[in-house]
Amino acid sequence: MLRECREHGFYRAEYCPVCGQEGRFLMDTEELDRMSRTLAGVLRHFPERFDLEVDRYGYVDLHMFVHAIQAKQRRYHWLRPHHVLAIIETDNKGRYEHKDGKIRATYAHSFEVDLDPSNVGTPDTLYYPATEEEVDIILETGIKPSDRKRVHLSKTIGDAVNAGRVRTESPVILEVDVRLAGDEGVIVQKAGKTVYLTNEIAAKYLKKIEVDLSEYPLERPIKQTEDAPTKDDEKQPE
Repeated sequence: MLRECREHGFYRAEYCPVCGQEGRFLMDTEELDRMSRTLAGVLRHFPERFDLEVDRYGYVDLHMFVHAIQAKQRRYHWLRPHHVLAIIETDNKGRYEHKDGKIRATYAHSFEVDLDPSNVGTPDTLYYPATEEEVDIILETGIKPSDRKRVHLSKTIGDAVNAGRVRTESPVILEVDVRLAGDEGVIVQKAGKTVYLTNEIAAKYLKKIEVDLSEYPLERPIKQTEDAPTKDDEKQPE
């Protein structure tokens, strides 16, 4: 459920978490889920399917995005810019960004995007979830991109556990010495609220840590998330 409080802005609930008022209805849960997946698909993977131009930094004009969705998917004839901004502003992982009338995904692109190359504000330590099958190889050879353009690191152990559970129920958590890597010229960029990106991480910056997974209960059933393309993402527009 997506709503807007006149005083406190957009929120995903029945009632405003600040004042308890019901607020203005924007989308039901199904519409929110479908539009979130469409937003992820267009901004990360296939803008050309909607005849949209992406600049070198991954930005698309907001109004052009809305018009493209209305034209390609008739079920969204009611879509307006404020609906898209509501999704962006209430996304708890910071997957998207709005600036100067343009929108973009902040990470997980399947095409080249020029993000700000800076380590400013990056924590000294980040985390990476591995499976039991791959952890020994990673500790020997380092982390390299596989199905994504860049390596995705998590801000906290809990974030890494949740990210890892997309692939396995019991992820193994690796600690990344970002401070040492940065001192030796490795650029690690902040992409979302909990996600950081880099080209690769050498094995010398990694160590396996013991984590009690019971301290991090599942947030929701294990399934594919918006952080990677899904079968729905790959469908042609209706």
